Amino acid sequence: MVIFERYFYFHRMDLQHELSQRPDKEKVLEIAARIGNDQEQFSQLIDIVLHGEEPVSQYGSWLMNHCMEQHPQLVQPHLAALMENLSRPKLSEWIVRSTVKAMAEAGEFPEELQGHALQHCFDYLLDPKTAVAIQVHAMQTAFNISKNEPDLLNELKMVIEERLPYGTAAYKSRGKRIVKAINKLLS
Repeated sequence: MVIFERYFYFHRMDLQHELSQRPDKEKVLEIAARIGNDQEQFSQLIDIVLHGEEPVSQYGSWLMNHCMEQHPQLVQPHLAALMENLSRPKLSEWIVRSTVKAMAEAGEFPEELQGHALQHCFDYLLDPKTAVAIQVHAMQTAFNISKNEPDLLNELKMVIEERLPYGTAAYKSRGKRIVKAINKLLS
């Protein structure tokens, strides 16, 4: 048991060290490939995202998204902790963006977390100060969760359409696509 604990400690420290070296995209992709589909290593990464010092936690959130590109299911056991983290005051925009993106790409969202997730998403969508990337991922997450709830779909559609005339190109692109998908589901 002591050997395993030492391995875990040193392995985590290696990841911590690599992220503290301000990795470029090539390095992040290399680390993501090394983590692969390994839930234990991904859990260590999530621990850094949730409890690490900045900027290491920010780089960790960037790495988290790259890991999820190949293995989106890795985030499932961590959704509750990531969403709880969104309630922290003065959370880095990097971490918020990466977390909301992870929520959008997570696939099936556990029913017990859906209300909490929707609250965060609508808060981000209704706050004009929220970065566009966060709003785009928030509208995708809200849509994914609301697919079988016509009332929620109508509310999401109303919020998106209200902001479309003032949105950036990214907001308009995703917003129009989601409104089209909502209309298709509601007809």
